Amino acid sequence: MMRSKSQFAGSLKIGLLCFSFLFISILIIRSSFFFPFSQQSQTQLSNTTKTLEQQEPKRTASSSSPCFEFEPTCTKIPPSLSNALIHYATTNITPQQTLREISVSARVLQKKSPCNFLVFGLGHDSLMWSSLNHGGRTVFLEEDRSWIGQIQQKFPSLESYHVVYDTKVHQADELLKLGTEDENCRVVTDPRFSKCGLALKGFPSEVYDVDWDVIMVDAPTGYFDGAPGRMSAIYTAGLMARNREEGESDAFVHDVDRVVEDRFSKAFLCEGYLREQEGRIRHFTIPSHRSREGRPFCP
Repeated sequence: MMRSKSQFAGSLKIGLLCFSFLFISILIIRSSFFFPFSQQSQTQLSNTTKTLEQQEPKRTASSSSPCFEFEPTCTKIPPSLSNALIHYATTNITPQQTLREISVSARVLQKKSPCNFLVFGLGHDSLMWSSLNHGGRTVFLEEDRSWIGQIQQKFPSLESYHVVYDTKVHQADELLKLGTEDENCRVVTDPRFSKCGLALKGFPSEVYDVDWDVIMVDAPTGYFDGAPGRMSAIYTAGLMARNREEGESDAFVHDVDRVVEDRFSKAFLCEGYLREQEGRIRHFTIPSHRSREGRPFCP
């Protein structure tokens, strides 16, 4: 048994040696056959290399940098984005909206940003909204002055203003009737000059002087009878959108599972302008009424 193994090993070695010799012989024959063309091939390769070197863009002074002079891609992450990444990566507090709900407005911002973005409310998601509109202007309107102070201390780059609401949730039915029956509430104008009782007139002038491309209504507080409710905020958002000089505004209302947000968004942002609803958020696209006279308040 041992002898047969030794014979087998010897035969295997002889076979490998023969195969190696045959392989080397083939390589020698091929190299001899192609030798006349080697000089020409080397010349073509040299010319090709030179052409590529001429075409290749010059690198920057730093040999470790992958940047080219004509494509300045090596820029730092903007502070707003880096702050947002760090904040949401290290906090246990999540935004008020779900991922699906956020995605609705994020898709619009992806198309429109940088743009003018007005947000009713200042919350845990404010840094996210500002970052999604990088390079644009994002303004937050907040009812709680102390909360503004806390957020400004943590994120001083956010632009926010304190606003006062003089309505209560328990007045919703009365205000809805007013808004639908009073002809003054159907007149498209600057909210500061509107004769409709739902129009908010106490905002800073910076808010009224801008054509807002995107408007998010996620405030004021509206989950109990004594809260301000979003009746006037929804109406005013629609009025601002209609009163822009031209184009259209995308308006979002959150918490439409509640009665006030449901009824007022349908009445004053109009079901005819409704584009999408995902969970508790509705998306409306409202065109300018100034650019086309005679356009009805709701289609």
